[in-house]
Amino acid sequence: MPSSAGLEKARALLQRVPLVDGHNDLPWALRELGGGTGGDVRSTVAAVDLLERHPSLHTDVVKMREGGLGMQFWSVWIPTKLAGDGAVTAVLEQVELVYELAERYSGHLGVATTAAEAEKVFASGRVASLLGAEGGHSINSSLGVLRALRRLGVRYMTLTHNDNTPWADSATDQPEHGGLTEFGHDVVREMNRIGMLVDLSHVAPSTMHAALDTTVKPVIFSHSSCRHVADHPRNVPDDVLGRLKDNGGVAMITFVPSFVSPGFAEWDASLREAMTAAGENHADLDARKVFGERWAAEHPAPTATLDDVVAHVEHAREVVGVDHIGIGGDYDGVPGLPDGLEDVSTYPKLFGALLDRGWSEDDLTKLAGANVLRVLRDADS
Repeated sequence: MPSSAGLEKARALLQRVPLVDGHNDLPWALRELGGGTGGDVRSTVAAVDLLERHPSLHTDVVKMREGGLGMQFWSVWIPTKLAGDGAVTAVLEQVELVYELAERYSGHLGVATTAAEAEKVFASGRVASLLGAEGGHSINSSLGVLRALRRLGVRYMTLTHNDNTPWADSATDQPEHGGLTEFGHDVVREMNRIGMLVDLSHVAPSTMHAALDTTVKPVIFSHSSCRHVADHPRNVPDDVLGRLKDNGGVAMITFVPSFVSPGFAEWDASLREAMTAAGENHADLDARKVFGERWAAEHPAPTATLDDVVAHVEHAREVVGVDHIGIGGDYDGVPGLPDGLEDVSTYPKLFGALLDRGWSEDDLTKLAGANVLRVLRDADS
Protein backbone atom coordinates (compact mmCIF):
# COMPACT_ATOMS: atom_id res chain seq x y z
CA MET A 1 0.00 0.00 0.00
CA PRO A 2 1.26 3.52 -0.67
CA SER A 3 2.60 5.92 1.91
CA SER A 4 0.33 8.79 2.95
CA ALA A 5 2.63 11.19 1.09
CA GLY A 6 2.54 9.06 -2.07
CA LEU A 7 -1.24 8.79 -1.88
CA GLU A 8 -1.76 12.55 -1.56
CA LYS A 9 0.69 13.23 -4.39
CA ALA A 10 -1.14 10.72 -6.57
CA ARG A 11 -4.51 12.34 -5.87
CA ALA A 12 -3.12 15.72 -6.85
CA LEU A 13 -1.63 14.26 -10.04
CA LEU A 14 -4.94 12.73 -11.12
CA GLN A 15 -6.65 16.08 -10.72
CA ARG A 16 -4.22 17.59 -13.23
CA VAL A 17 -3.85 14.81 -15.79
CA PRO A 18 -6.55 12.51 -17.21
CA LEU A 19 -6.71 8.96 -15.97
CA VAL A 20 -8.05 6.95 -18.92
CA ASP A 21 -9.36 3.51 -17.96
CA GLY A 22 -9.60 1.14 -20.92
CA HIS A 23 -12.47 -1.05 -19.78
CA ASN A 24 -15.42 -0.83 -17.39
CA ASP A 25 -18.53 -3.04 -17.54
CA LEU A 26 -20.95 -0.76 -15.68
CA PRO A 27 -23.36 -0.69 -18.68
CA TRP A 28 -23.99 -4.44 -18.47
CA ALA A 29 -24.01 -4.40 -14.66
CA LEU A 30 -26.84 -1.86 -14.82
CA ARG A 31 -28.66 -4.03 -17.35
CA GLU A 32 -28.44 -6.99 -14.96
CA LEU A 33 -29.66 -4.88 -12.06
CA GLY A 34 -32.60 -3.95 -14.26
CA GLY A 35 -33.55 -7.61 -14.70
CA GLY A 36 -31.54 -8.36 -17.83
CA THR A 37 -33.84 -6.59 -20.27
CA GLY A 38 -32.06 -3.91 -22.21
CA GLY A 39 -34.64 -2.69 -24.72
CA ASP A 40 -35.91 0.13 -22.50
CA VAL A 41 -32.52 1.58 -21.61
CA ARG A 42 -34.03 4.70 -20.11
CA SER A 43 -35.79 2.73 -17.38
CA THR A 44 -32.67 0.59 -16.91
CA VAL A 45 -30.55 3.67 -16.24
CA ALA A 46 -33.23 5.29 -14.07
CA ALA A 47 -33.49 2.21 -11.83
CA VAL A 48 -30.18 2.98 -10.06
CA ASP A 49 -29.12 6.37 -8.72
CA LEU A 50 -25.39 6.59 -9.40
CA LEU A 51 -25.13 9.80 -7.40
CA GLU A 52 -25.29 7.55 -4.33
CA ARG A 53 -22.62 5.11 -3.20
CA HIS A 54 -23.60 1.55 -4.21
CA PRO A 55 -21.82 -1.29 -2.38
CA SER A 56 -22.94 -3.76 -5.06
CA LEU A 57 -21.24 -1.79 -7.83
CA HIS A 58 -17.56 -1.05 -8.33
CA THR A 59 -18.53 2.16 -10.12
CA ASP A 60 -20.74 5.11 -9.23
CA VAL A 61 -20.29 8.87 -9.41
CA VAL A 62 -19.12 9.11 -5.80
CA LYS A 63 -16.38 6.53 -6.35
CA MET A 64 -15.39 7.99 -9.72
CA ARG A 65 -14.81 11.38 -8.10
CA GLU A 66 -12.84 9.87 -5.21
CA GLY A 67 -10.68 7.89 -7.61
CA GLY A 68 -9.80 10.77 -9.91
CA LEU A 69 -11.18 8.98 -12.97
CA GLY A 70 -10.87 11.37 -15.91
CA MET A 71 -11.87 9.36 -18.97
CA GLN A 72 -13.56 5.97 -19.25
CA PHE A 73 -13.97 3.56 -22.14
CA TRP A 74 -17.35 2.08 -21.21
CA SER A 75 -17.65 -1.48 -22.50
CA VAL A 76 -20.75 -2.14 -24.59
CA TRP A 77 -20.22 -5.87 -24.03
CA ILE A 78 -22.86 -8.45 -24.82
CA PRO A 79 -22.67 -12.19 -24.00
CA THR A 80 -21.42 -14.53 -26.72
CA LYS A 81 -24.58 -16.60 -26.33
CA LEU A 82 -26.28 -13.73 -28.15
CA ALA A 83 -25.67 -14.36 -31.84
CA GLY A 84 -26.78 -13.12 -35.23
CA ASP A 85 -29.29 -10.29 -35.34
CA GLY A 86 -29.85 -10.64 -31.59
CA ALA A 87 -26.23 -9.71 -30.96
CA VAL A 88 -26.51 -6.62 -33.15
CA THR A 89 -29.70 -5.54 -31.39
CA ALA A 90 -28.14 -5.99 -27.95
CA VAL A 91 -24.95 -4.08 -28.74
CA LEU A 92 -26.98 -1.18 -30.12
CA GLU A 93 -29.00 -1.16 -26.91
CA GLN A 94 -25.79 -1.02 -24.88
CA VAL A 95 -24.47 1.87 -26.96
CA GLU A 96 -27.72 3.73 -26.34
CA LEU A 97 -27.48 2.91 -22.62
CA VAL A 98 -24.13 4.75 -22.40
CA TYR A 99 -25.60 7.78 -24.15
CA GLU A 100 -28.53 7.67 -21.74
CA LEU A 101 -26.10 7.51 -18.78
CA ALA A 102 -24.27 10.58 -20.04
CA GLU A 103 -27.54 12.44 -20.51
CA ARG A 104 -28.90 11.53 -17.08
CA TYR A 105 -25.63 12.50 -15.34
CA SER A 106 -24.65 15.35 -17.66
CA GLY A 107 -23.06 17.26 -14.81
CA HIS A 108 -20.60 14.42 -14.26
CA LEU A 109 -20.27 12.60 -17.61
CA GLY A 110 -19.83 13.76 -21.18
CA VAL A 111 -19.70 11.59 -24.30
CA ALA A 112 -16.48 11.90 -26.30
CA THR A 113 -15.62 10.31 -29.63
CA THR A 114 -12.13 11.76 -30.16
CA ALA A 115 -9.10 12.51 -28.01
CA ALA A 116 -9.74 16.25 -28.40
CA GLU A 117 -13.36 15.86 -27.27
CA ALA A 118 -12.25 13.73 -24.31
CA GLU A 119 -9.75 16.38 -23.23
CA LYS A 120 -12.44 19.07 -23.52
CA VAL A 121 -14.82 17.07 -21.31
CA PHE A 122 -12.04 16.45 -18.77
CA ALA A 123 -11.22 20.16 -18.70
CA SER A 124 -14.88 20.85 -17.89
CA GLY A 125 -14.57 18.79 -14.70
CA ARG A 126 -16.54 15.81 -15.99
CA VAL A 127 -15.56 12.22 -16.84
CA ALA A 128 -15.17 11.79 -20.58
CA SER A 129 -17.23 8.80 -21.72
CA LEU A 130 -15.89 6.82 -24.66
CA LEU A 131 -17.25 3.52 -25.98
CA GLY A 132 -15.60 0.17 -26.68
CA ALA A 133 -17.32 -2.91 -28.11
CA GLU A 134 -16.11 -6.10 -26.42
CA GLY A 135 -16.31 -9.06 -28.76
CA GLY A 136 -16.42 -9.30 -32.54
CA HIS A 137 -19.54 -11.46 -32.29
CA SER A 138 -21.44 -8.18 -31.87
CA ILE A 139 -21.04 -7.28 -35.57
CA ASN A 140 -22.52 -10.58 -36.84
CA SER A 141 -19.66 -10.93 -39.38
CA SER A 142 -20.78 -7.72 -41.08
CA LEU A 143 -18.42 -4.90 -42.04
CA GLY A 144 -21.54 -2.76 -42.41
CA VAL A 145 -22.41 -3.24 -38.74
CA LEU A 146 -18.78 -2.48 -37.84
CA ARG A 147 -18.98 0.81 -39.74
CA ALA A 148 -22.34 1.62 -38.12
CA LEU A 149 -20.87 1.15 -34.64
CA ARG A 150 -18.03 3.49 -35.53
CA ARG A 151 -20.52 6.12 -36.73
CA LEU A 152 -22.27 5.80 -33.36
CA GLY A 153 -19.02 6.69 -31.60
CA VAL A 154 -17.61 3.26 -30.71
CA ARG A 155 -13.84 3.72 -30.71
CA TYR A 156 -12.51 0.21 -30.24
CA MET A 157 -13.62 -3.34 -30.80
CA THR A 158 -12.18 -6.36 -29.01
CA LEU A 159 -11.87 -8.96 -31.77
CA THR A 160 -13.25 -11.80 -29.59
CA HIS A 161 -14.62 -12.37 -26.14
CA ASN A 162 -14.27 -15.77 -24.42
CA ASP A 163 -15.39 -17.74 -27.50
CA ASN A 164 -14.05 -17.77 -31.04
CA THR A 165 -15.87 -15.74 -33.66
CA PRO A 166 -16.28 -17.21 -37.16
CA TRP A 167 -13.17 -15.24 -38.11
CA ALA A 168 -10.90 -14.98 -35.04
CA ASP A 169 -9.54 -17.26 -32.32
CA SER A 170 -10.11 -16.46 -28.65
CA ALA A 171 -7.56 -17.04 -25.88
CA THR A 172 -10.05 -19.19 -23.97
CA ASP A 173 -11.50 -21.37 -26.74
CA GLN A 174 -10.13 -24.21 -28.89
CA PRO A 175 -8.23 -22.76 -31.88
CA GLU A 176 -10.08 -22.99 -35.19
CA HIS A 177 -8.60 -20.41 -37.53
CA GLY A 178 -4.87 -20.22 -36.89
CA GLY A 179 -5.47 -16.72 -35.58
CA LEU A 180 -7.49 -14.81 -38.18
CA THR A 181 -9.34 -15.95 -41.28
CA GLU A 182 -9.10 -13.83 -44.42
CA PHE A 183 -12.28 -12.07 -43.33
CA GLY A 184 -10.62 -11.47 -39.96
CA HIS A 185 -7.77 -9.69 -41.73
CA ASP A 186 -10.41 -7.67 -43.62
CA VAL A 187 -11.95 -6.66 -40.29
CA VAL A 188 -8.59 -5.37 -39.04
CA ARG A 189 -7.96 -3.47 -42.27
CA GLU A 190 -11.44 -1.93 -42.15
CA MET A 191 -10.99 -0.92 -38.52
CA ASN A 192 -7.77 0.84 -39.54
CA ARG A 193 -9.57 2.61 -42.38
CA ILE A 194 -12.47 3.91 -40.29
CA GLY A 195 -10.40 4.84 -37.24
CA MET A 196 -11.54 2.13 -34.84
CA LEU A 197 -8.88 0.81 -32.48
CA VAL A 198 -8.07 -2.89 -32.77
CA ASP A 199 -8.32 -4.31 -29.24
CA LEU A 200 -6.39 -7.56 -28.72
CA SER A 201 -7.53 -8.38 -25.21
CA HIS A 202 -9.28 -11.78 -25.08
CA VAL A 203 -7.69 -13.08 -28.30
CA ALA A 204 -5.27 -15.99 -28.73
CA PRO A 205 -1.55 -15.23 -29.20
CA SER A 206 -1.88 -16.42 -32.81
CA THR A 207 -4.60 -13.80 -33.31
CA MET A 208 -2.46 -11.15 -31.64
CA HIS A 209 0.40 -11.82 -34.06
CA ALA A 210 -1.89 -12.04 -37.08
CA ALA A 211 -3.50 -8.71 -36.24
CA LEU A 212 -0.12 -7.08 -35.65
CA ASP A 213 1.05 -8.43 -39.01
CA THR A 214 -1.95 -6.81 -40.71
CA THR A 215 -2.59 -3.53 -38.93
CA VAL A 216 -1.04 -0.27 -40.07
CA LYS A 217 -2.26 1.54 -36.95
CA PRO A 218 -1.38 1.12 -33.26
CA VAL A 219 -3.41 -1.51 -31.38
CA ILE A 220 -4.46 -1.66 -27.76
CA PHE A 221 -5.03 -4.30 -25.13
CA SER A 222 -7.93 -2.69 -23.27
CA HIS A 223 -7.70 -4.94 -20.20
CA SER A 224 -4.91 -7.53 -20.08
CA SER A 225 -1.85 -8.16 -17.94
CA CYS A 226 1.51 -9.94 -18.43
CA ARG A 227 1.75 -13.68 -19.12
CA HIS A 228 5.32 -13.74 -17.78
CA VAL A 229 4.15 -12.60 -14.33
CA ALA A 230 0.93 -14.65 -14.12
CA ASP A 231 0.47 -17.56 -16.50
CA HIS A 232 -3.13 -17.00 -17.54
CA PRO A 233 -4.30 -17.36 -21.18
CA ARG A 234 -5.90 -13.90 -21.02
CA ASN A 235 -2.54 -12.25 -20.48
CA VAL A 236 -0.06 -10.96 -23.06
CA PRO A 237 3.11 -12.97 -23.81
CA ASP A 238 6.40 -11.06 -23.81
CA ASP A 239 6.99 -11.62 -27.52
CA VAL A 240 3.71 -9.80 -28.24
CA LEU A 241 4.42 -7.05 -25.70
CA GLY A 242 7.73 -6.45 -27.43
CA ARG A 243 5.99 -5.89 -30.77
CA LEU A 244 4.02 -2.95 -29.38
CA LYS A 245 7.11 -0.76 -29.54
CA ASP A 246 7.29 -0.92 -33.35
CA ASN A 247 3.50 -0.89 -33.64
CA GLY A 248 3.09 2.11 -31.33
CA GLY A 249 0.36 0.36 -29.36
CA VAL A 250 -0.53 0.25 -25.66
CA ALA A 251 -1.09 -2.62 -23.21
CA MET A 252 -3.58 -1.46 -20.58
CA ILE A 253 -2.88 -3.49 -17.46
CA THR A 254 -5.96 -4.96 -15.82
CA PHE A 255 -6.73 -5.72 -12.18
CA VAL A 256 -8.60 -9.04 -12.55
CA PRO A 257 -7.35 -11.25 -9.68
CA SER A 258 -6.84 -14.42 -11.74
CA PHE A 259 -4.85 -12.41 -14.31
CA VAL A 260 -2.54 -10.61 -11.87
CA SER A 261 -1.84 -13.06 -9.03
CA PRO A 262 0.32 -16.07 -9.98
CA GLY A 263 -1.35 -18.15 -7.28
CA PHE A 264 -4.81 -17.08 -8.42
CA ALA A 265 -3.89 -17.91 -12.03
CA GLU A 266 -2.96 -21.44 -10.93
CA TRP A 267 -6.24 -21.73 -9.00
CA ASP A 268 -8.14 -20.54 -12.07
CA ALA A 269 -6.37 -23.10 -14.27
CA SER A 270 -7.46 -25.86 -11.86
CA LEU A 271 -11.03 -24.55 -12.00
CA ARG A 272 -10.99 -24.63 -15.82
CA GLU A 273 -9.66 -28.21 -15.75
CA ALA A 274 -12.38 -29.25 -13.30
CA MET A 275 -15.07 -27.69 -15.47
CA THR A 276 -13.74 -29.44 -18.57
CA ALA A 277 -13.67 -32.78 -16.73
CA ALA A 278 -17.28 -32.21 -15.68
CA GLY A 279 -18.34 -31.44 -19.24
CA GLU A 280 -18.84 -27.73 -18.52
CA ASN A 281 -17.73 -24.90 -20.79
CA HIS A 282 -15.39 -22.73 -18.74
CA ALA A 283 -15.73 -19.88 -21.25
CA ASP A 284 -19.46 -19.62 -20.46
CA LEU A 285 -19.70 -16.96 -17.77
CA ASP A 286 -22.98 -18.22 -16.34
CA ALA A 287 -21.74 -21.81 -16.08
CA ARG A 288 -18.47 -20.60 -14.65
CA LYS A 289 -20.22 -18.60 -11.94
CA VAL A 290 -22.36 -21.52 -10.79
CA PHE A 291 -19.59 -24.13 -10.99
CA GLY A 292 -17.02 -21.73 -9.55
CA GLU A 293 -19.06 -21.06 -6.42
CA ARG A 294 -19.20 -24.80 -5.68
CA TRP A 295 -15.52 -25.23 -6.53
CA ALA A 296 -14.45 -22.35 -4.29
CA ALA A 297 -16.26 -23.85 -1.32
CA GLU A 298 -13.80 -26.74 -1.34
CA HIS A 299 -10.86 -24.94 -2.98
CA PRO A 300 -10.68 -21.41 -1.54
CA ALA A 301 -9.23 -18.86 -3.95
CA PRO A 302 -6.00 -17.11 -2.97
CA THR A 303 -5.88 -13.36 -2.49
CA ALA A 304 -4.67 -10.89 -5.10
CA THR A 305 -3.21 -7.57 -4.00
CA LEU A 306 -2.29 -4.15 -5.29
CA ASP A 307 1.36 -5.30 -5.26
CA ASP A 308 0.47 -7.97 -7.83
CA VAL A 309 -0.78 -5.25 -10.18
CA VAL A 310 2.36 -3.19 -9.57
CA ALA A 311 4.43 -6.20 -10.65
CA HIS A 312 2.59 -6.35 -14.00
CA VAL A 313 2.88 -2.61 -14.62
CA GLU A 314 6.60 -2.68 -13.93
CA HIS A 315 7.17 -5.80 -16.01
CA ALA A 316 5.35 -4.28 -18.98
CA ARG A 317 7.44 -1.12 -18.64
CA GLU A 318 10.60 -3.22 -18.58
CA VAL A 319 9.66 -5.21 -21.70
CA VAL A 320 8.15 -2.54 -23.95
CA GLY A 321 8.81 0.83 -22.32
CA VAL A 322 6.76 3.44 -20.51
CA ASP A 323 5.31 4.83 -23.76
CA HIS A 324 3.29 1.66 -24.35
CA ILE A 325 1.43 0.96 -21.11
CA GLY A 326 -1.88 2.05 -19.61
CA ILE A 327 -4.64 1.01 -17.19
CA GLY A 328 -7.79 -1.07 -17.84
CA GLY A 329 -9.33 -2.10 -14.54
CA ASP A 330 -12.31 -4.24 -15.70
CA TYR A 331 -14.42 -2.86 -12.88
CA ASP A 332 -17.97 -4.22 -12.69
CA GLY A 333 -16.91 -7.01 -15.03
CA VAL A 334 -15.60 -9.38 -12.35
CA PRO A 335 -16.92 -10.49 -8.93
CA GLY A 336 -14.02 -9.06 -6.95
CA LEU A 337 -10.79 -7.11 -7.26
CA PRO A 338 -7.39 -7.22 -5.54
CA ASP A 339 -7.00 -5.99 -1.99
CA GLY A 340 -6.39 -2.27 -2.25
CA LEU A 341 -8.11 -1.89 -5.63
CA GLU A 342 -11.65 -2.85 -4.69
CA ASP A 343 -13.46 -0.20 -6.75
CA VAL A 344 -12.85 2.86 -8.91
CA SER A 345 -12.17 5.06 -5.89
CA THR A 346 -8.82 3.32 -5.40
CA TYR A 347 -6.79 4.37 -8.47
CA PRO A 348 -4.72 6.83 -6.37
CA LYS A 349 -3.46 3.91 -4.29
CA LEU A 350 -1.87 2.33 -7.38
CA PHE A 351 -0.33 5.60 -8.52
CA GLY A 352 0.81 6.37 -4.99
CA ALA A 353 2.52 2.98 -4.76
CA LEU A 354 4.32 3.64 -8.05
CA LEU A 355 5.41 7.08 -6.84
CA ASP A 356 6.82 5.41 -3.73
CA ARG A 357 8.78 3.09 -6.03
CA GLY A 358 10.41 6.03 -7.80
CA TRP A 359 8.19 6.53 -10.82
CA SER A 360 8.32 10.09 -12.11
CA GLU A 361 5.18 12.16 -12.58
CA ASP A 362 5.96 12.36 -16.31
CA ASP A 363 5.99 8.56 -16.58
CA LEU A 364 2.81 8.27 -14.53
CA THR A 365 1.13 10.81 -16.82
CA LYS A 366 1.87 8.48 -19.73
CA LEU A 367 0.58 5.44 -17.83
CA ALA A 368 -2.54 7.28 -16.70
CA GLY A 369 -3.72 8.19 -20.16
CA ALA A 370 -1.33 10.12 -22.38
CA ASN A 371 -0.27 6.92 -24.16
CA VAL A 372 -3.75 5.73 -25.11
CA LEU A 373 -4.81 9.27 -26.11
CA ARG A 374 -1.85 9.28 -28.51
CA VAL A 375 -3.09 5.99 -30.00
CA LEU A 376 -6.57 7.46 -30.37
CA ARG A 377 -5.14 10.45 -32.24
CA ASP A 378 -3.07 8.12 -34.46
CA ALA A 379 -6.24 6.23 -35.39
CA ASP A 380 -7.78 9.46 -36.67
CA SER A 381 -4.76 10.61 -38.65
